[in-house]
Amino acid sequence: MARYAAFLRGMNLGRRRVTNDELVRCFVELGFEGVVAFLASGNVVFDAQGSAAALAKRVEKGLTRSLEYEVPTFVRRAQEVTEIARAVPFARRAGQSSRGKVQVALLRTPPSASQRRAVSGFDCDADWLALSDRELFWWPTGGISESELDLNTIERLLGPMTIRTQRTVQRMAQRFFSG
Repeated sequence: MARYAAFLRGMNLGRRRVTNDELVRCFVELGFEGVVAFLASGNVVFDAQGSAAALAKRVEKGLTRSLEYEVPTFVRRAQEVTEIARAVPFARRAGQSSRGKVQVALLRTPPSASQRRAVSGFDCDADWLALSDRELFWWPTGGISESELDLNTIERLLGPMTIRTQRTVQRMAQRFFSG
């Protein structure tokens, strides 16, 4: 068995309210082991066998059945979570300050060269962007609600995504994937 993290999109927004206990129960019913929900925003750590892509599909189908609405799911192996947590995507801007927090948009597939070029056009002084394998790192100079970055257009370019702060991923990596 390997350890994974599932990042669920759209949890606890609006009228959709799911407790961590309910999420854990759903994952256990899907046959996963070592299930732990982290924070109340759709982060679930679990043990399973299979590819991340296959597990994401399995979770999506199971949650749709249990919760009666679609839950886009982004699964990462333990090593990938640790790599995201340790990433320093904005080293070229060392010494520059920002009130904003580094955000990580988890993607389903690696962006193509043309997608990378298109997204790089959104990088500016107010919103710093950097792509890795299946993540878009975004560092707004202020709060995300103050940003003028067109996330809808970026999502149309890159496909579905869900966003977490890098600090959340770092906390998950430290608690569930270290040593």
